[in-house]
Amino acid sequence: MTETTEALRRRLTDLAARPDGQAHSMPAAYYTDPDWLAGEEEMLRSQWMCVGHIGEARKPGDFFTTELLGEQLLIAHDQDGVLRVLSNVCRHRGNKVATGAGNARKFICSYHAWAYGSDGGLLSAPLMKGSDAFDPDCKLPEFAHEVWNGWLFVNLDGSAPPLTPQLSTLQGIVANYHPDDRFLVFMEEDIWRCNWKSLFENFMEGYHLSATHLDTLHPITPTRLCRKMVGSDAHTGYHAFYDPSYPPRGPFHKDLTEEERNNSPMYGVYPNLVVGMATNFTLFMILRPHGPDQVKIRWGVAGLEDAPDSEKVADYVALCRSFNAEDKAKLETLQVALASRHYDGGP
Repeated sequence: MTETTEALRRRLTDLAARPDGQAHSMPAAYYTDPDWLAGEEEMLRSQWMCVGHIGEARKPGDFFTTELLGEQLLIAHDQDGVLRVLSNVCRHRGNKVATGAGNARKFICSYHAWAYGSDGGLLSAPLMKGSDAFDPDCKLPEFAHEVWNGWLFVNLDGSAPPLTPQLSTLQGIVANYHPDDRFLVFMEEDIWRCNWKSLFENFMEGYHLSATHLDTLHPITPTRLCRKMVGSDAHTGYHAFYDPSYPPRGPFHKDLTEEERNNSPMYGVYPNLVVGMATNFTLFMILRPHGPDQVKIRWGVAGLEDAPDSEKVADYVALCRSFNAEDKAKLETLQVALASRHYDGGP
């Protein structure tokens, strides 16, 4: 551990011990120090991290590929209906087995044509039967995973305790919104020039809504109507209540109470999933560190209807693009300003 990271650890320990009335934000090095990030990434391998939505692999044969902390992942819905998270690295010379997304019965490494089934088993390896070192029973390694309300979580080192029991409090908060019944209708990837934690924190506070999103979100969910959510060690968030003058955000699920019809639970599942669950649509962002000053984002929208080409979806995605652009601009200037040696956090 370097002198900088050790000093930062002592600083964070001090901040965590303060009472609520003396709450203080993090020092700049928390968002800028590459050695601190290296420690974070090692820690994150033992956590449940979100990598996608099951709507990306709905049917047998569906698959998509992604990356997490340097691990290349292949998420495949196999022919028996089982969702698997496989290593997307060929057992021969280590090239990628698959790219992109689609539907396939098998995956063929384009380097030497080794082929694997959707369960990860080796199907063929041209001209290898005469090699004493060849193991015909080798498979693509499989990672531990859980699905919670449609989101797919992976634990890279297999040491994390079950995730779902840790989210029981949050499940009670969002149950009547029925997130598990919503359909994935939009998905996109992006990179922002800011620390990954800055984006998580930005999504989890309503203090910036009226100032940063004056024309987009302030008319719907102004800062003055935000209320902190009951949190836990596994999640945090707030309730963004709707301005009474804004048109109702239906259609409403029959289970929603009157209060639930009038607010969006905005929550984050530690360490890398943030969700805005409106009454009609769900916006979510899956965050992955990409150096201390960049974050890779997989973001999407889920809706009550399986209609990705509808006008309602297009309008909601357009709204999301608008306020995402506003957040991106603020967070990228924030990252530049955090290079200052004079900033040490504020109340």
